[in-house]
Amino acid sequence: GSILPGTMLLISSPCAMDDLKDTVAVNIRRLRNQKGWTQEDLADRAGLSVRYLGQIERAQTSTTVTVLGRLALALKVEPAELVELVSGKL
Repeated sequence: GSILPGTMLLISSPCAMDDLKDTVAVNIRRLRNQKGWTQEDLADRAGLSVRYLGQIERAQTSTTVTVLGRLALALKVEPAELVELVSGKL
């Protein structure tokens, strides 16, 4: 069972998940700041604790699809916008 050069391997990489957490964090922070809201403002609107929102915005925790939906609803964006890689808008 050796792997030949040029063989593509599908590997579930933890760093890919870290990248997604970073993307979500940047997008939530960017959208919140565009509205001029504090973390407390967004947390109240989404029904989350400020501490949990802070952890999401610092990419220190993964979040559920349900929470992403609540954040998207509060921010008045499509949930997909929270996971899209937006270059040049950090």
